[in-house]
Parts: sequence; C-alpha cells; structure tokens
Amino acid sequence: MGSHRGFTLIEILVALAILAVALAAAVRSAGVSADTTLRVKERLLAAWIAQDRMAEYAMRPLWPDVGTRQGNADQAGVRFVWRETVSGTPNQLFRRVEVQVFPARAPDYEAARLVGYAVRSE
Repeated sequence: MGSHRGFTLIEILVALAILAVALAAAVRSAGVSADTTLRVKERLLAAWIAQDRMAEYAMRPLWPDVGTRQGNADQAGVRFVWRETVSGTPNQLFRRVEVQVFPARAPDYEAARLVGYAVRSE
C-alpha cells in the first residue's frame, strides 16, 4: 500500500470551526460599523436642525414666549421631531432657548441638543 498524504477529518473540522468564528466576527464588525455610520449621520442632521432653529432667533427679531414648542423637520430625507424649551433668565433682555432633536423612528433617542439665548432688541 502506498502512503497517502492529506488532512484527517478532525483537522478539516477544526479548520472549518476556526474559519466560522473568524467570519462571524467579520460580519458582526461590519454590522456594528454600519450602525455607527447611521448614528453619526443622524446626529449630524439633527445638529443642523437644532442650528436652524437657533438661527431663526438670530435672523429675525423674534421674542419667544416662555414655554415648550414641538415640530417636525426633514433633513436629507430623514424625518425628525424637535422640541424647543424657552425659559426666562435673571436678565429680562435674554431668554434661554434649548432645542432637542429626536429621529422620528426613535423618539426616545436624543440625537442633538443645543442651548442658546434670544436677545430682545430695544
């Protein structure tokens, strides 16, 4: 009988198990990377919406009433909900404005928050 060189069944099974673990780790890494990219995009778009809300007070002489307002905004095809809370300050010429932005698909996740001040021009 001649001598045959090759892998045993056990060696092939061990190699397949190692390959399976490596592929599972690669797939998980790709999934986490995709999720992170989506979150970064949402945070950037939400920050733009918050900045737009604050820019409204800088561009127009709006004197906001104290209280909370809410609205919807679309940015790059993504729908968001914004909440604006206006409160008084010790100086009667200033109002504190806090804008929070949430993705419509995840209303409990605050994607952006921006605080600024509205100034009353006299």
